[in-house]
Amino acid sequence: MSDFYQTGRVATLHRLNPNGVERLESELAQYSENRPIGLVLPALYSEFQTPAMRRIVRQLSEVQYIRHTVVALGRASRSEFEHARSFFADFSSPVTILWIDSDPVQELLNLLEERGLSAGTDGKGRSCWLAYGYLLARGDCEVIALHDCDISNYDRQFLARLCYPVVNPNLEFEFCKAYYARVTDRLHGRVTRLFVTPLLRALRGMAPATPLLEFLDSFRYPLAGEFAMKASLARVNRIPGDWGLEIGVLSEVYRNCAPSRICQVDLADNYEHKHQVLSPDDASKGLRRMACDVAKALFRTLAGEGLVFTEGHFRTLEVRYVRMAEDMMNRYYADAMLNGLHYDRHAEEKAVATFARSLQQAAEDFMADPLGLPLIPNWNRVVAAIPDFFERLRGAVEVERAASALMVA
Repeated sequence: MSDFYQTGRVATLHRLNPNGVERLESELAQYSENRPIGLVLPALYSEFQTPAMRRIVRQLSEVQYIRHTVVALGRASRSEFEHARSFFADFSSPVTILWIDSDPVQELLNLLEERGLSAGTDGKGRSCWLAYGYLLARGDCEVIALHDCDISNYDRQFLARLCYPVVNPNLEFEFCKAYYARVTDRLHGRVTRLFVTPLLRALRGMAPATPLLEFLDSFRYPLAGEFAMKASLARVNRIPGDWGLEIGVLSEVYRNCAPSRICQVDLADNYEHKHQVLSPDDASKGLRRMACDVAKALFRTLAGEGLVFTEGHFRTLEVRYVRMAEDMMNRYYADAMLNGLHYDRHAEEKAVATFARSLQQAAEDFMADPLGLPLIPNWNRVVAAIPDFFERLRGAVEVERAASALMVA
């Protein structure tokens, strides 16, 4: 976004020069000698059958400053695991495929369950957490970056811009969150535009002296799945295993990191990835479920900060949210008209009505069980309970690597 406006409690780093990838990569190659970078790519096998993944792999094969890449591969058979490995055969830097469904990894997950340290159910949160653990077990990366594998217009500059604020020793940031526009012939990003932002602002109006709400509202795209952080944060952060992942990560960063060490960076003029269905009639999937999980994660975090929620608070919040969302729709309509974009007011209204039902469901679930699903424990707790867990995790990966080598031989 071509401005230099600073908002809220975190530094905003803008995309003022769109043609700086060679300079960024040159400096990153220098800085990463002392601050080596690990890259986490959470992926389902189905994504390896898409043009987006092929483009991402081509772009990443040109990147020279990454010390180690971990692909957290989910929902894959043995043959699919082998096929995914073949995508990275020409990489100059090491790539580890962490096969989530492999027997050795599943045995470790069962061990955690037995010790009361559940890593949650199958999903992005658990996959990312395991990948962080593998990089921590290796001990050779000081910075960990993460991005999704469904970005259809991926460019290696995205990664460079994401890593740079944390790797450059002169900037002293410990966590960097991405933001971007999501536009084609219309505006996308419905959960962020029509749910999270109006919900945060509705909550701020009801609890104006809550620093966490100001912090969360400082992020231009709080649900962005791309960020880079010091490995020490990956060790102490707990994360949700559901769609509340991104809000949960920001909340943990708020607890464990000074705001002056946090920034957000503009990755691209436009960012395109797969779009989820709204699912207005089924609360168990699509954006309706996502909004519910996000709201519950937010309520749990705010309760931890001392906010009290009653049925009366939630009734007021539901009304206030809808009012704020309607005000936001007027702004988006004007933005779309100015820029010649298609704007389906009925579809936007339908999305807000769906999200209002998600908010109501989240409130009911929270009142019934304020703690909800437990967060995935941080790695310090895991290692305290199972001191050799890192060695076991590395061993689980080596077992599958050795098995693959035997198959090739």
